[in-house]
Amino acid sequence: MTDEDRVIRIGSGQGFWGDDLDAPVRQVEGGELDYLMMDYLAEVTMSIMQKQRGRDPSAGYARDFVPLMERILPRCVEDGVRVVTNAGGVNPTGCGEAVVEAAREAGLQGRARIGVVTGDDLMDRLDQLLSQGHELRNMETDEPLEEVRDRVRSANVYIGAPPIVEALRQEANVVLTGRSTDTALTYAPMIHEFGWGEGDHHRVAAGVIAGHINECGAQASGGNSMIDWWTIPELESVGFPVIEAHPDGSFVVTKHPGTGGRVTLGTVKEQILYEMGDPSEYITPDVVADFTTIRLQEEGEHRVRVTGIKGRPRTDFLKVSIAYSAGWKAVGTLVYAWPDAALKAREADRILRARLDRLGLEFDTIRTELVGWDSTHGHLVGEPPRDVPEVELRVGVRGRDREAVERFTREIAPLVLTGPPSVTGFAGGRPRVQEIMAFWPALIRREVVEPYLMTRILEV
Repeated sequence: MTDEDRVIRIGSGQGFWGDDLDAPVRQVEGGELDYLMMDYLAEVTMSIMQKQRGRDPSAGYARDFVPLMERILPRCVEDGVRVVTNAGGVNPTGCGEAVVEAAREAGLQGRARIGVVTGDDLMDRLDQLLSQGHELRNMETDEPLEEVRDRVRSANVYIGAPPIVEALRQEANVVLTGRSTDTALTYAPMIHEFGWGEGDHHRVAAGVIAGHINECGAQASGGNSMIDWWTIPELESVGFPVIEAHPDGSFVVTKHPGTGGRVTLGTVKEQILYEMGDPSEYITPDVVADFTTIRLQEEGEHRVRVTGIKGRPRTDFLKVSIAYSAGWKAVGTLVYAWPDAALKAREADRILRARLDRLGLEFDTIRTELVGWDSTHGHLVGEPPRDVPEVELRVGVRGRDREAVERFTREIAPLVLTGPPSVTGFAGGRPRVQEIMAFWPALIRREVVEPYLMTRILEV
């Protein structure tokens, strides 16, 4: 086989923290694979993990990843499958040490190496960076971060491929990162295997597209699909996507034989369009990919070939994902039954708002939905008919005053006996007050971050 004929297979194993934990097992055991990528992080996930670490310094990563590794890592080591994941969250070192212990429990002493990438977490450097003139202005509002500095809960840079590639170069069986960009979990192995350089913009951009297709798990192989969704087979054992990558940047999207789901032009297109802004300028830490150049061709059952992708050089900046406290919220529900279910729910909402107003409580927002009637499409559905069998009244409030939100939670239950008749479904009790985490996107020059990125290898 010549270098041009080489193929590496990169399977998707998780699309978010909380995804199907059997999917990585099916990927490792169900067919040929070289790499298993697992994406655990979203913007709000980082703030959740930071709060967990605040309560317990050993926490701050995807806990369920560790027992999963104990389950599948022996097979991965035996078959030569390498794992690349951002399960490290805000504590990749702690996650790496836990995986080392799990690997030892699985009998892998002396047989596995865990790569840990750190340096994306800016929380300890935040005040220093601000004092040095890095304003970290909100990309949407242009406000400086100083406006909310006292409420910041997490600040992490989206990092790219180089530190992951370094861990693979040092023969890590598992590579753990913090806030790696989702796509790098797929294209970093491609850079490593094919020896692409910084100037290979088109090829790396192709890797970005492959990573974008892989990053949301089964969403590219029939899950959450609008295209004849009722005909998609065996979603209970859906096959997550597998990227068959070639050195020239072309690749095929497929899945393991015998698994559920479907890989078609339609499912791949749906995922390509997911979270899409300007399609000609999809910016990542390592390259700018042009999605308008993608060419798709169905070349057989569950096989879609992707070619033609163009890219441009990376920018001078990296994106920072910042989460800050934006107040408090609570959501309460009551279910009203026929007859006149929707009318009863609306009258209950009027009564509740009148009582909150009488108490002098102020909120940033009070939002009402009739679940079962207008919660999805709002006012576009018009007026509900009288024969709607049941609706759930869902009222949410948000505000900066926690005491006001707490008082709201005590005003829901009285409606059972002091409002319209036929309430049911209140077994959940008083609503829970939750802190609101808001997203603050910002940019920072890459030279401020890259010297702090570090790759360590932990021996099992």
